[in-house]
Amino acid sequence: MIPVPPEATLVAGCDEVGRGTWAGPVVSCALILDPLRVPPGLADSKTLSPRRREALDAAIREACLDLAIGIASAVEIDRLNILQATLLSMQRAVAGLHLRPSLVLVDGNRVPRLDVPARAVVGGDATQPAISAASIVAKVWRDARMAELDGQYPGYGFGRHFGYGTAQHLQALRQLGACAEHRHSFAPLRRLREAAGGAPRAAESA
Repeated sequence: MIPVPPEATLVAGCDEVGRGTWAGPVVSCALILDPLRVPPGLADSKTLSPRRREALDAAIREACLDLAIGIASAVEIDRLNILQATLLSMQRAVAGLHLRPSLVLVDGNRVPRLDVPARAVVGGDATQPAISAASIVAKVWRDARMAELDGQYPGYGFGRHFGYGTAQHLQALRQLGACAEHRHSFAPLRRLREAAGGAPRAAESA
């Protein structure tokens, strides 16, 4: 992080990742880019290779004025529903900023309840540099977290599919049942639970 000029207008970007997965948290990032040091090549994180995302993540963290991550856990997703949990993760990300932004640009068509002005930008992860940067940082952070969960819950392949609904993931669920990091309220998990029954699988001790 670098010192912020006192006259600067602080615009934050906010985006989430992991909304459609079957397991793991939904993760949001809020950040304020230094307008004089915007890393080249920012884009929607989904369009970038893992290596390019990681390189940009490092450049963004070096150049931005402030950055915070907010998460909502699988348990919170089941309790609140995915939309409300996503908005909660965004609230937590913005609340984690040390600098108070004058405006928050949020990807999508819904804005979380914030104590600062905010505006939704449909497709903002492809058009607004601060939102693109937030999407990249959130994606890299969440992928690293899912790799950690792969060690705690071996057999599901979290480090490969990152919780998304792949054929491999479905086969692992049929063999192992769901674990505590799965979103048990999601339809595929409900159907498997109804068919097989049983409690969530516990994490393996280190």
